[in-house]
Amino acid sequence: MKLKALTYNTLFGGRDGNEDRRALAQIELVNELRPNVFLMQEAKAFDLNGSAWLFETERRLGMRGFLAPAPRTGQHVAIFIREPLRPISFDADGANFHHALATLKVALPNSDRVLTLLSAHLCPNGPAVRRREAAYLAVQAAPNAWSLLTGDFNSASPHDLEPVGFDELALHHRARYLADDLKTADRSVLGHLEAAGWVDVGHALGGNDAPTVPTTGFVGTAFATMRCDYVLASPALAAHASSYRVIRTPLTDMASDHYPVMASFEVSP
Repeated sequence: MKLKALTYNTLFGGRDGNEDRRALAQIELVNELRPNVFLMQEAKAFDLNGSAWLFETERRLGMRGFLAPAPRTGQHVAIFIREPLRPISFDADGANFHHALATLKVALPNSDRVLTLLSAHLCPNGPAVRRREAAYLAVQAAPNAWSLLTGDFNSASPHDLEPVGFDELALHHRARYLADDLKTADRSVLGHLEAAGWVDVGHALGGNDAPTVPTTGFVGTAFATMRCDYVLASPALAAHASSYRVIRTPLTDMASDHYPVMASFEVSP
């Protein structure tokens, strides 16, 4: 089986007030790509009105959704899965994260192997907070487990060049990404996660030269040009990684301020 995983910070769930043009574009994209797993960040308001938007998204995608509420920010995270993946357990952590962490364990078809999926959105306010959040993620990288951690880490990678335009950011935005030297972009969050065993699939497969922010439609906002959305795999799962790409199309140019990222794994027993 080829497992296709898509991670996407959708910017307020693709909705701007009552305007759902971006949300419809995002749904069109997911239906075109048909991932087995869709790990979503900023599922804003998906809990309102009896989780109406969650259920409507399930219906439109033909996938089953699991929502981790973010009690302080309302920027929930979610995981959607497609058959034949079968859910075993789900956990939402809104206590140890600025937003939230969604953790879903699924059974792979024709196998006794369990795959752990994690959708994360780390704090935008500074590396000190993100390092604390990363400590809760580090322990999930057991080498023999099959685990996949994706999301918006609001962080530069130790494998990447200095973000383009970093020195040109407004100071209050630049401060959110500053390293301890107060000059360069912080890389310690991803560094700590890799030190714990997480494998940066984009770097491992040679795709880490493609930035994920900002999209063409959201240039001049809070971002330098950089990779801040990642697909991380435990060592056992990373050995089965077969493809990685940042999805850059006219649709994704306008659908969010982040580009979605897709990775594939050969997980046949």
